[in-house]
Amino acid sequence: MSDRAAIVVVDVGLGNLRSVERALRAALVADGRSPEMVRCTNDPGELREAAALVMPGQGAFGDCATALHRHGGALAKAVGEHLAADRPYLGICLGLQVLFESSEEAGGAHGLGVFEGSVRRFRDGMTDARGARLKVPHMGWNQVIPRDDAAAAWLGRSHWYYFVHSYYVVPSTSSSGCIAGETEHGDRFVSAVSRGRLWAVQFHPEKSQSAGIGLLRSFVRGVP
Repeated sequence: MSDRAAIVVVDVGLGNLRSVERALRAALVADGRSPEMVRCTNDPGELREAAALVMPGQGAFGDCATALHRHGGALAKAVGEHLAADRPYLGICLGLQVLFESSEEAGGAHGLGVFEGSVRRFRDGMTDARGARLKVPHMGWNQVIPRDDAAAAWLGRSHWYYFVHSYYVVPSTSSSGCIAGETEHGDRFVSAVSRGRLWAVQFHPEKSQSAGIGLLRSFVRGVP
């Protein structure tokens, strides 16, 4: 296996790397491909050579942004070059949020700015359709409604996925075309975005059982 053939899970020091790695390996096996294609690293050189990047993360936006911009922004530059070349990218949770410019969670921290817009916290006092108070963080199973047929091809139609988050992305009007899927939690929020071979989701496919493996299989099929 050459370095260029690898699916690299980007290690920014924030949780759940191994569960994502295991889920990707399971998706590759289910698709009849070698699980050895996957590895985790924080080496910018390996990121540049990767055929595909997966950016997971459980934690704070500020910590993720700091890790990406450390050492002269070596990781951020490697990810940016990968995206500019339109190579496959899957962002999970923070891996979605950090594609935007800023977050209410961490004033002064800068995301990658791939999309114009910000990350906001769910408002207090939200209720569901029956008037019951909704908790923050949004935690548990919820549906993702795809924006169109192209999004449904990888998100599925009204599939249920597992969420754990207090913040969500708000694309600016100029970036609204990136919206691939939405979810209801008090308000309707953006739960998936896409552009070219970039996919990013707020939920955790590695925790989403068969629906999550299905999404990961769709992703790995696009990796040469």
